[in-house]
Amino acid sequence: MTRERLYLFDTTLRDGQQTPGIDFSVEDKIAIAKLLDDFGMDYVEGGYPGANPTDTAFFQQKRTASAKFVAFGMTKRAGVSASNDPGLAALVQSKSDAICFVAKSWDYHVRVALGCTNEENLESIKTSVETAVASGKEAMVDCEHFFDGFKANPDYALACARTAYDAGARWVVLCDTNGGTQPSEVRTIVAKVIASGIPGDHLGIHAHDDTGQAVANSLAAVEAGVRQIQGTLNGIGERCGNANLISIVPTVALKPAFADRFVSGISAEALTGISRLSRAFDELLNRAPEAQAPYVGASAFATKAGIHASALAKEPATYEHVPPESVGNRRRVMVSDQGGKANFLAELKRRGIEVPRDDHRLDALISVVKEREAEGYAYEGADASFELLARKMLHGLPEFFNVTSFRCMVERRFDANGQLKTVSEAIVKVEVDGEEKMSVAEGHGPVNALDIALRKDLGKYQSEIVDLELADFKVRILNGGTEAITRVLIESHDGTGARWWTVGVSENIIDASFQALMDSIIYKLMKNREMAGLVAAE
Repeated sequence: MTRERLYLFDTTLRDGQQTPGIDFSVEDKIAIAKLLDDFGMDYVEGGYPGANPTDTAFFQQKRTASAKFVAFGMTKRAGVSASNDPGLAALVQSKSDAICFVAKSWDYHVRVALGCTNEENLESIKTSVETAVASGKEAMVDCEHFFDGFKANPDYALACARTAYDAGARWVVLCDTNGGTQPSEVRTIVAKVIASGIPGDHLGIHAHDDTGQAVANSLAAVEAGVRQIQGTLNGIGERCGNANLISIVPTVALKPAFADRFVSGISAEALTGISRLSRAFDELLNRAPEAQAPYVGASAFATKAGIHASALAKEPATYEHVPPESVGNRRRVMVSDQGGKANFLAELKRRGIEVPRDDHRLDALISVVKEREAEGYAYEGADASFELLARKMLHGLPEFFNVTSFRCMVERRFDANGQLKTVSEAIVKVEVDGEEKMSVAEGHGPVNALDIALRKDLGKYQSEIVDLELADFKVRILNGGTEAITRVLIESHDGTGARWWTVGVSENIIDASFQALMDSIIYKLMKNREMAGLVAAE
């Protein structure tokens, strides 16, 4: 049976930019557009030329090689001719392959937001599409608030969609702008749109995630007949976000309900890079990846319970809905107080550490891990600290340096200008090859000061940690009161792109942080010698 084509439309650079706290520069947009283009998206919507200097500059040249480069904007204003509308002119003059017009399709919005008649809105849709087509660009129309508009006045919502289609729009996109429509409603309404005379291979879906159902609504629309899906990387977008293409793409590619019927522009080879795409985008946004993200999260194929790990070792399909390799992810059998020998053996093997199942040192390692987790350590989220502990107990660790003492001071005072400020200073004494070195540093808080001081002079190892950076720092209070036990998790990365996590636990937050900092540096030195780091490099 011939499979139908699904088209993927990415609006990360336009609708995704509405996310609170996200503001792309032109350079950011160029980098993200290349990621999307290389991955195989059919359409990359770059922004709104003429609306702001960044988007105007971005559209001064074409930014994609394979994907169609899309400019977004409003239909022409009512009462103004197409030739005299500056917004329409900016869209036509942009270096885009296509124009996506946003048009009101709810009569309530036409009256309140546009302040024009229903007929004037239809005329604006018609004229705008015709102008885009006449300029040689592919035209599409986002019917804003379509599902709410259909429920309020189905005849007018359909008239907006039909006007766009009849005027020559390649795609008429049905938008759940408020994000409140249910999947069953999406199926019913899409079916009625198709029955009205607009074929499904000219319909798209644009869903927002305000009820957590943007992915479900997008897939429901596909089942009902639409053939274009709009969404964003990692589901970013205004309010609760947009449909997450990182979840949608593997679903339509790997799940028989869709894969048997449809084909997209994403090859099986490209799909293995989707985890890398998701993480690269988070890296560009300077935010930590979501560990429990479907398909691509670090925990998406992680197993903690011992009985599950044992089953996985025999047959991975027992606890995996797709092979992790198909989406560029990996299986993780986590070590914790809930894990048995199967967990530990699997994790040690993945790190290149061979140990017989009946080795007494393995039993000792399991016992220590369980004792430490009872104290508050969390090795399931600190792979590097676990590997260092395992190597130390099973084979021993080289002693690169020895911290003989450290001291940290925090002073709150008024500066020369009378401004109140807090200053943190740390002193660290380190012994390297029998020679003691003392380093002093100030930082933004005591942990930062300690980090700078510790890495200030490690003698012959100093050059090896130049590219070591701390990416994230998490503090968890494990019980109540000012005397509480504190757990610190630190994420680090280096110039190779490898990432690893270390943990420290103490009644003193500074001591817990220092433990995690020490583990991070030692792990880096081990990794440099190919004595560790197989997991971090994955």
